[in-house]
Amino acid sequence: MTEAAEKEALVLFMPSGKRGRFPVGMPVLEAARKLGVYVESVCGGRATCGRCQVSVQEGNFAKHQIVSSNDHISPVGPKEERYDKVRGLPEGRRLSCSALIQGDLVIDVPQDTVVNAQVVRKAATDRVIERNAAIQLCYVEVEEPDMHKPLGDLDRLKAVLENDWGWKNLLIAPHLIPQVQGILRKGNWGVTAAIHRDMDSSRPFIIGLWPGLKNEAYGIACDIGSTTIAMHLVSLLSGRIAGSSGTSNPQIRFGEDLMSRVSYVMMNPDGREAMTKAVREAINGLIGKVCDEATVDRHDILDLVFVANPIMHHLFLGIDPTELGQAPFALAVSGALQYWAHEIDIDVNRGARVYTLPCIAGHVGADAAGATLAEGPYRQDKMMLLVDVGTNAEIILGNRKRVVAASSPTGPAFEGAEISSGQRAAPGAIERVRIDPTTLEPKFRVIGVDKWSDEEGFAEAAASVGVTGICGSAIIEVIAEMYLSGIISEDGVVDGSMAERSTRIIPNGRTFSYLLHDGEPRITVTQNDVRAIQLAKAALYAGIKLLMEKQEVTHVDTIRFAGAFGSFIDPKYAMVLGLIPDCDLAEVKAVGNAAGTGALMALLNRGHRREIEEIVRKIEKIETALESNFQQLFIDAMAMPNKVDAFPNLSSVVTLPERKAPSEDGGGEGGGGRRRRRSRE
Repeated sequence: MTEAAEKEALVLFMPSGKRGRFPVGMPVLEAARKLGVYVESVCGGRATCGRCQVSVQEGNFAKHQIVSSNDHISPVGPKEERYDKVRGLPEGRRLSCSALIQGDLVIDVPQDTVVNAQVVRKAATDRVIERNAAIQLCYVEVEEPDMHKPLGDLDRLKAVLENDWGWKNLLIAPHLIPQVQGILRKGNWGVTAAIHRDMDSSRPFIIGLWPGLKNEAYGIACDIGSTTIAMHLVSLLSGRIAGSSGTSNPQIRFGEDLMSRVSYVMMNPDGREAMTKAVREAINGLIGKVCDEATVDRHDILDLVFVANPIMHHLFLGIDPTELGQAPFALAVSGALQYWAHEIDIDVNRGARVYTLPCIAGHVGADAAGATLAEGPYRQDKMMLLVDVGTNAEIILGNRKRVVAASSPTGPAFEGAEISSGQRAAPGAIERVRIDPTTLEPKFRVIGVDKWSDEEGFAEAAASVGVTGICGSAIIEVIAEMYLSGIISEDGVVDGSMAERSTRIIPNGRTFSYLLHDGEPRITVTQNDVRAIQLAKAALYAGIKLLMEKQEVTHVDTIRFAGAFGSFIDPKYAMVLGLIPDCDLAEVKAVGNAAGTGALMALLNRGHRREIEEIVRKIEKIETALESNFQQLFIDAMAMPNKVDAFPNLSSVVTLPERKAPSEDGGGEGGGGRRRRRSRE
């Protein structure tokens, strides 16, 4: 053994931080694999796929006791020169299968490597997800048949996959068996196999086979919501999001909310089949859309991950959801599931696999599990409240010690249904509202228009989209502003006496309304609108309080709003309304489609699948309907922000008005003496 071979070098891989000592002369790719650092390679070290690119960080890294230099890696060799000439190698990049360790190194594994570089859209999430996909592409060169060696073509393929890549006991998708000989001969005995292995205990499957070098594979991460379906198309090799899109859930025509869809199934013999067909057609259409945008062949999609609430989950998979419409709200299946995509009519590669995240409880679904995976309350010491506001709010509360979950029937009011001028978020919808506490005059912003309604040029700018209604974020803001301006009492009653101060307060039968926009259409906020929002927010807050009691805490450290609706809620107004408990406003954040991010994590790293499967088994499920004090919590939560709970963090940034509750209730705890005027930001 030579002196060089006996020497060892310290190699640190970033951003994973994994490090180890390796013999001088070892390929960087081999060192990465020994440490479990994910560096993609399709060609098996032949320097033809270009997937294994890395770069050397130069400098003295005192913290790690490493002096790293390009002098500590072998010079660019013939294979890399050939690759650079044919496909181009970015400056500073090396192919780790060809670059050999010569000394101590800090190696950067780029998270944005796109080899066959197409235009890639802005990522739907800025988090770095360590890749360990269930799919691996493996290029091999198979021995040609020999009369003296009667081993079949498929068996020789399996043998070389074991010899070159270490895959043992391989199974093969049945549809591929008749194609093997033709593919081998078309590729002149060089082929790329797609291997699927999810759980370490499961046998790996050959699910795809192509002649020659196949250098790309894609996956789908999809969140099936009751209102919208959101989808990401992702490169399984680079981790980059190639396209994202969304569409309305066509099941809306069978019922606006989840329970009405369950009722439709119960009342129509073919109801389940019709809704299953509708959602699958929508998903296939959306797959076509994201593939067209990214110029990707849909048959290059090999792995799909879905999240959904329990009823959407069951309908998508063709399971009757009737039992979820009545106590005890029994799931047909709660654990994670795997299918062949073609078994559930998804038009992608014939061998593609589908994985669905586990459901937490009867009304806390795989979407809540995805959001939990994405935000990770179980990974931290802080008490985190995770809320996905929709027609049925899903609530997760906990930290690394304990996590509890519940659902709360908020109804569709927050999405614009049941509101007189409500509508979904679309151009022309009012999305932001401010009311002057002295004059009671409003100003608002409309989706599709950059100016506020009191700014010069607003009317001209809004002419193309109009002012058509109020969407969810504005519903919260306008009612919170009406409370802060004294138009409504803490109990949500529109004060008719305010009509003396402003023509915006108008009679509406025996009650009063607030005129937000005097145009066509005329947009008002009625007493019934206020009540609908009160009922929805009280259901959510009471569910949150119930979980806080179970956790034996009086406050939460951090709040995360998940879902499309949550992305547009102003935390301050959500707190004024009493939608969420008091918290440092800096710790209240919208996290967008966290369920979709969880699906993305499970798609790109099969370890995250095992992680959420384990966590879901540990989450404690609370059924609000069985809790004796839920009704009282609900009644207290009807008030704004709440009848009994203090909001010290909120009070430090907003001056809450004096209470206008009826005198016989004593004005409520802490209600006296608060001024009507407030600070503005």
